[in-house]
Amino acid sequence: MTTDKELLIIFTKVPQLGKAKTRLAASVGDEKALEVYQGLLSHTHAVTFALSQEKIVYYTPYIVADDQWESSIFQKALQSAGDLGERMQQAFAQGFARGYARICIIGTDCFDLTTEHLTEAFTALHEHDVVLGSSQDGGYYLLGMNQLYASLFSNKTWSTESVADRTRQDIQKQQLSLKELPILNDIDTIDDLKRSSLGAKYLK
Repeated sequence: MTTDKELLIIFTKVPQLGKAKTRLAASVGDEKALEVYQGLLSHTHAVTFALSQEKIVYYTPYIVADDQWESSIFQKALQSAGDLGERMQQAFAQGFARGYARICIIGTDCFDLTTEHLTEAFTALHEHDVVLGSSQDGGYYLLGMNQLYASLFSNKTWSTESVADRTRQDIQKQQLSLKELPILNDIDTIDDLKRSSLGAKYLK
């Protein structure tokens, strides 16, 4: 039986003082870093809310039943154990096992992300095996695929500038077709925040 269902996976951390945006907190303090993170969560909610695709929020370290991610719109699940690659691979595997034809994953760190970027990503998966949205720090803010390509999640040093390039190399090795989205700015450090329009709100 064929299916045309599509799924957006959103990886998020529960906002907690002292545990949110720790690299940013080193420059602006824990309270300001938490405010920035809550702003990023609100933005991610706003750009995903109206998407026609089904959506699931994968939490760490625990699921929050009553928060901005309405249970009527967003399914909820807990991230698996392991490093980031293992957790993402497991989320994709669960989605494909449930019959989704195309799946994209995002985090909650990209204030430049728009609904149009997400729509473009799912559209691209009709013609390409993989879609990648790279971030300015060398990572990526979005990864999408039309079946599970497990090698894209292994042998990476996560949260470093090599992640996107290593992912492209794996895509090329498997001779998969790739669609690249515009390079956007993930906010993890004070310099990232200064480059973002979000910085005008929080860096006064």
